[in-house]
Amino acid sequence: MSQLIAPILNVDSVSLSFGGNAALSEVSFDVLRGEIRAIIGPNGAGKTSILNCISGFYRPQHGHIYFKGDTDLTQTRTDQIARLGLARTFQNIALYTGLSTLDNLMAARHIHMKQTALQSALYWGPARREEVRHRQVVEDIIDFLEIAHIRKAVVGALPYGLRKRVELGRALAMEPELLLLDEPMAGMNLEEKEDMARFILDIYERRGVTIVLIEHDMGLVMDISDRVVVLDFGRKIADGPPDDIKRDPAVIHAYLGEA
Repeated sequence: MSQLIAPILNVDSVSLSFGGNAALSEVSFDVLRGEIRAIIGPNGAGKTSILNCISGFYRPQHGHIYFKGDTDLTQTRTDQIARLGLARTFQNIALYTGLSTLDNLMAARHIHMKQTALQSALYWGPARREEVRHRQVVEDIIDFLEIAHIRKAVVGALPYGLRKRVELGRALAMEPELLLLDEPMAGMNLEEKEDMARFILDIYERRGVTIVLIEHDMGLVMDISDRVVVLDFGRKIADGPPDDIKRDPAVIHAYLGEA
């Protein structure tokens, strides 16, 4: 693992409730720039809720989430959060199923487009050069994720494992500094899981992207994570290196079970 430097994300006493039911209660943790930070816990523990708060889909009633120092994501529009350098994948695949793989990835580049509608319509000069730059970024991701053979395929017709890979590619097309992965290997067979694990490590090691990972595959989590935070019933019950988490009595009782 690379040397840890400084926090890129700081979750400070975040609480979230729906109709009186607490989804998160005073949850705090940080994510260091240059690490893989895992979030684990039983179903319904609040893992996806905290990702939704970080990415702006939910607004917590209490607490703050600071990105790259002083930007409070709880006070920032969702589209602005993406432009700041944060991207995510979802438990349930969210793609444009009627479009091709290439078009799905190009659609993610809209946050980086600077030309006006008139310049784009004329498709000349700066607009054409910008289009070429965006296409180069996308083609690089297609090669990186080994999906060149499906670049023109309609996403809705692809097998589940490949659709998950396209969704990962779309997140990478946003060129994030922080990537939130919500159960990226859920529903995959063993071969697909091995491929996805390899891509996650490559994103971290070769592209230098900080990763927050929600995953139920504890073997993978403990192998690749620098630190793990554990949630149960919306509360943080443990936080630390994988070896400490594996031995923590509260975590064993709530989630891991006895070996």
